[in-house]
Amino acid sequence: MTVRLAHSACIGEKFNSILAANTSQFVRIMNRAVFLDRDGTLIVEKNYLHRPEEVEIFPGAGPALKRLVNASFKLIIVTNQSGIGRGYYTLADAERVNDRVCADLARDGVRIEKVYIAPEAPGQPSRGRKPSPQFLFEARDEFDLNLAESFMVGDKLIDMECGWNARVKKSILVRTGYGAKEEKLSPAAVARAVVVNNLAEMAEWVLTGQ
Repeated sequence: MTVRLAHSACIGEKFNSILAANTSQFVRIMNRAVFLDRDGTLIVEKNYLHRPEEVEIFPGAGPALKRLVNASFKLIIVTNQSGIGRGYYTLADAERVNDRVCADLARDGVRIEKVYIAPEAPGQPSRGRKPSPQFLFEARDEFDLNLAESFMVGDKLIDMECGWNARVKKSILVRTGYGAKEEKLSPAAVARAVVVNNLAEMAEWVLTGQ
């Protein structure tokens, strides 16, 4: 009888181990994210923005992102802030701007899971500065994301390259900010991306695939 109980316990432990492994895999399959550039994508481009009172969310951005939240996408901001490395403003300044962005979006029921900041100027050593995919990999590990079912959205070619380097499902260029200019200057490179006018069209494409 003791042997049988021990054998049953062993089977139970094995089953629980398999279940846990499969559950973890299922969670990763289900956890999808939309990675968002900040300036020119979420908010109006203002060179070296560092004052929270100057934050201007693009019209329609909140409701568009709320659609993604309702569809269980995690929203994560990935932003290069070279003004810090250039000495124009501090990391604390950038964080106050990010807090304002998140607070403004929260009014529409939008939750930003995390903001990743690359403070280095071009030419300075950096692990996270786009087009590096480092922050997307860190988010994958922190939030148990499936990058192959996630998206990168931005207004610059480096945003698209960041997504491609991370092998996300699709990089999406918005024509706000520098997007229209990038589309015109680098048509061959941008051809790999989906190009939309704004975040409302981006959300529609993500949710419907067209």
